[in-house]
Amino acid sequence: MDTVDLTVYGEEFTADPYPFYARLREKGPVHRVRTADVGELWLIVGHDQARAALADTRFAKDSRALGWLSYDEELLGRHMLVSDPPEHTRLRKLVAREFTGRRVEELAPRVEEITTGLLDAMLARPDGTADLVEALAYPLPITVICELLGVPDLDREAFRAWSNEVVAPTGPEAERSAFEELAAYLHELIEDKRCAPGDDLMSALIRTTSEDGDRLSRPELSGMAFLLLIAGHETTVNLISNGVRALLTHPDQLALLRADMGLIDGAVEEMLRYDGPVETATFRFTTEPVDVAGTVIPAREPVLVALAAADRDPGRFPEADRFDIRRDTRGHVAFGHGLHFCLGAPLARLEGRVAVRALLERCPDLALDADPVKLDWLPGMLMRGVRRLPVRFTPTGSGTPGA
Repeated sequence: MDTVDLTVYGEEFTADPYPFYARLREKGPVHRVRTADVGELWLIVGHDQARAALADTRFAKDSRALGWLSYDEELLGRHMLVSDPPEHTRLRKLVAREFTGRRVEELAPRVEEITTGLLDAMLARPDGTADLVEALAYPLPITVICELLGVPDLDREAFRAWSNEVVAPTGPEAERSAFEELAAYLHELIEDKRCAPGDDLMSALIRTTSEDGDRLSRPELSGMAFLLLIAGHETTVNLISNGVRALLTHPDQLALLRADMGLIDGAVEEMLRYDGPVETATFRFTTEPVDVAGTVIPAREPVLVALAAADRDPGRFPEADRFDIRRDTRGHVAFGHGLHFCLGAPLARLEGRVAVRALLERCPDLALDADPVKLDWLPGMLMRGVRRLPVRFTPTGSGTPGA
């Protein structure tokens, strides 16, 4: 199979990868590609093949057998995204004992309270303009996950710099430095929690044991803290900003939602399908030759599953490039599928529903304040989102929209 060089498309691919994925998908559901981040690998772009791969244990996550060790594993510790059963089963079971659906639902009033405060501050801006990422999409989920984990007085700007570098690296040295600084912070946090535990999730994870007395080791705790902090806010930042951008660039769908907020659940699911926060799932590796729709991927090969491509597959979603908040989105893979389905999906959905609904209710004339084709997109193929989303609105106490 010929190798498709994705690097030649540069910023055009980063800003809008969907036409490129569509052309690949027309030729087949799996391809050998060259990327700027890690060189050559296999890319799965078909919906059915993506769901199958995400649930197939022959596509493994533990890369130690190949001699690969990621920065997070090296500097922080083992966690669910770099492990396979039975290790993954054990880790997820221990975390799931504390990170329950009930705990998430109990957060709803606090999510609403934080959202209200952030929108109060945004709408008080006299010029009627703001960066929605800075004003709402970032501070909401980072505040929620920090309070949930019991992270005190986090330097939000420092953490944001670390997090951005981790999920969208600008270079190897900067990436390594971000991991080192984040690891030092989390190791200190865990020791503080051991000495002075509270009623937060991190303290609960330190205390929790299974029926047979098993518990998380110190490296596993720091790895889990890393996973929950990073994944616990990054996905929601992009869910909110990508979702609002989709609504503002599709006025007919925005009008539908404004007319009937009972559509909010379906709207959030369509936001996830249409332009979800994660472009590709984290790396997998074949443990043996695997036949994907007639193409055999050899053993010990790196594989990326393109969630964004799978969710725009017209074979699964008719008129897949059309944003339609009333569509049947069942089967989308924005949060993955199978063993590694995102543990924090209920929290992300809750925050997305609350944020989008409150924003639209309080900003009846909300509009983009930038050319949508000239937004600054995050680099790399992992996260799908913009660094800034300029918007305009009528500020509190003003009778005229922001210019």
